[in-house]
Amino acid sequence: MGNHTWDNKNIFEFIDDEPRMVRPANFPPGTPGQGYTVVKGNGKQLAIVNLQGRTFLPAIDCPFRVGEEIVEELRRQHKCILVDFHAEATSEKIAMGWFMDGRASIVVGTHTHVQSNDDTILPGGTAYLTDAGMVGSREGILGMEKDAVLYKFTTQLPSRFVVDEGKWMLHGLYAELDEDTGKAKRLEKIRMREDEWVMD
Repeated sequence: MGNHTWDNKNIFEFIDDEPRMVRPANFPPGTPGQGYTVVKGNGKQLAIVNLQGRTFLPAIDCPFRVGEEIVEELRRQHKCILVDFHAEATSEKIAMGWFMDGRASIVVGTHTHVQSNDDTILPGGTAYLTDAGMVGSREGILGMEKDAVLYKFTTQLPSRFVVDEGKWMLHGLYAELDEDTGKAKRLEKIRMREDEWVMD
């Protein structure tokens, strides 16, 4: 999750009881929900940590300090750790990748809705991608109907954004990890469209 976590007030009714949902771990103490979780399947485990950046986003606790504390704690029991870094600035995301290199298995950025083209495995064995992209309409603007967004940009007047229902796309990444070390062995971007499937 990220800066829109609390946009729908109904989330307060279930976030504490949903173990599969994580919100940024660097939100203030006492915030509902959890900042990390461990998912299990087919005899395997993956720890997932969610952090939110501070550049061009609301000021919250330091994602580097909080992330380091959580990852070091998780590493006592888990080899494979994914850090989802929800941030605006690419520089902050790249910094998190280098900061977590050799500690987290995967560091992937989210938030900007546009898949980046810098997928790599860093020297310490961490798979890195600045932004995974988005799931939504490929005919709108960041998933919203384009007319409303264009109206706002061209007039600077308020406009109600509506989710575009046009042809869809799904972006993400595929990674293979060494279960003994937690290091990445392979990383590929995923780009799936309504009428095609592409793995770079």
